[in-house]
Formats: sequence, structure tokens, C-alpha cells
Amino acid sequence: MTEIILHLSSGQGPKECEWVVAQLVRVWAREAEAARLTCEPVEPIQGTAASVLLRITGADAAAFAAARTGTIRWIGTSPFRPLHKRKNWFVGCSPAPLAEDIPELRDEDIRYQTLRASGPGGQHVNKTDSAVRATHLPTGLTAFSQDQRSQFANRKIARLKLAMLFDTQRDRDAAMGKKGMWTQNRELERGNEVSTYRGERFLSG
Repeated sequence: MTEIILHLSSGQGPKECEWVVAQLVRVWAREAEAARLTCEPVEPIQGTAASVLLRITGADAAAFAAARTGTIRWIGTSPFRPLHKRKNWFVGCSPAPLAEDIPELRDEDIRYQTLRASGPGGQHVNKTDSAVRATHLPTGLTAFSQDQRSQFANRKIARLKLAMLFDTQRDRDAAMGKKGMWTQNRELERGNEVSTYRGERFLSG
């Protein structure tokens, strides 16, 4: 079964764009279900979200992800500032970088620590040391995951997050302050969106 990880971001947008990100998580979950796929956040989200990792699984996951990669526009009235004149809000979606695609990020340079997970997440939480912290020793970059049900799955997500952080730092070092794609809010390309949603019901088109 194919699995794709996408990164959905509010970019440099205001709170409204973070709200759009959270709404798209729900909208895409419904669209995926209709296409006999699964689209779910890697970690639980509450309220709005500036940045979300989405796991898409199923036979046509690659096509589903490709159709949503790029700039997404939502046309509607701000849920926070009803009198605001702006009606167009933009968020961005890109494939998450894979650790194996970053040669400098060698597994022998990563230290993994297992920890007791905390907070909501099921009966396994607080009973097993399933949470994982990944540290890239040469740079000191650290990523953490506790919301997956197994230590192996949390290790995989922590490594993915580390790759995202590493990619950001590499871009920053190479471009004299250029904004990274993952942990820094990026500029979204207006007027070249791959899809558009309208209104509170997020109707497509």
C-alpha cells in the first residue's frame, strides 16, 4: 500500500490561513474517503494549525497528493474578522522531505532516545516508553514524536521531522537567510493555485 506524507502550511498568512489549514485537514479526509483512501494528520491538531503533516495511504495516494501539491486558495469571509475586506486566503502543500534524500543526514549521526509518552492518545500512553526523541549530533537539531502507537512508528516520524529541520537549516545556510520550507513560514505563490475552495462548506471549484 502506498503511503505519502504531505506538509500543509499556512505560510506567512495570518490566523485565517491557519484556520484554513485545519479545515482542509477535515475536507481532504472526506475527499480521500470518497476515493477509497485515507488522509489523516500524523499528529492530532486542535483548533487552528500553522503546519500539519498529513499521511495519505491507499492505491491512488500518489495521484491524490499530486493533485493537492502547490498553493491552495480559500475564498470566504474571515471567521475571526467578519468586517475584513480580504476574501482570498492562501495556504501551501508540499511533499515532506525524506531523510534518505538528504545524504548529509546519516543515521549513524542520529541518537534516538525513548521516553514515556504523555497526554491523550490511548491506553498505551503512560504504560510504555513509546515516545522517541531524535537528535542530530553534529548540529544539535532535535525532533520529538509521541502520538504514534508504537516506538517504531514514533521513531519514523521523529526522523522525518528531523529531516525537515535539517532541510530548513541547510537552505538557510546556503541562501544567506533564505526562509526554509518547513519550520519557517514561506511565501505562497498567489494567482497560481492548484485548487480553490469557497465558503464555510469548502465547496471545490
